[in-house]
Amino acid sequence: MEEKEIKDTYKTITHPTPETLYKEKNSKFLGFAYPIQSEEDVKEIINQLKKEHFSARHWCYAYQIGTENIQYRVNDDGEPNNSAGMPIYGQIQSFEVTNILVVVVRYFGGVKLGVGGLISAYKTSAQLTLEIADIVKKTIDKHFIVSFDYKNMNKVMRIIKEKQLDIVSQKMEMSCEIEIKTRKKNAEMIFDIFENLYEISIKEKEIL
Repeated sequence: MEEKEIKDTYKTITHPTPETLYKEKNSKFLGFAYPIQSEEDVKEIINQLKKEHFSARHWCYAYQIGTENIQYRVNDDGEPNNSAGMPIYGQIQSFEVTNILVVVVRYFGGVKLGVGGLISAYKTSAQLTLEIADIVKKTIDKHFIVSFDYKNMNKVMRIIKEKQLDIVSQKMEMSCEIEIKTRKKNAEMIFDIFENLYEISIKEKEIL
């Protein structure tokens, strides 16, 4: 039986994009993308954009958070149902990015675009924004706590060095604790190595 390849990378952005502009029948659509970690980030960013663009008519957005347990939300902000938030979210899916918020701010130009026109405009604006975004690939990491007595320090450090593990934090006293992280696809192997060592214990740390 062939082993299933474990997917342990994801794509995201590390900093906000410059503003993009798309015009359609006098309406202006300004696009923005931001890296986010939580829903709280979203509220702050939207409030800030509403202050900066207080004379705009709509602040529509979509966001996605998570690498394995995906959360997403779309908001049409007064535009007809599914004419703004979903087309924006469609582009997040198309570019396969996560931990991201894409906002399109619309200044109404006096001419109605109709639902089809709106879908196309919001989609295009989101696409233009993601095209200029600096998209990076990151690894999905698993964190472990390794506990041991000080006398076993060299044994533990040797494995950390050999396997090129990242140390997140450490507490070195008579009894020691080191938090390490490794790519998801190596996690099982690393866990087994430490688990099989005499007088050393390892447990997975849940990362929210």
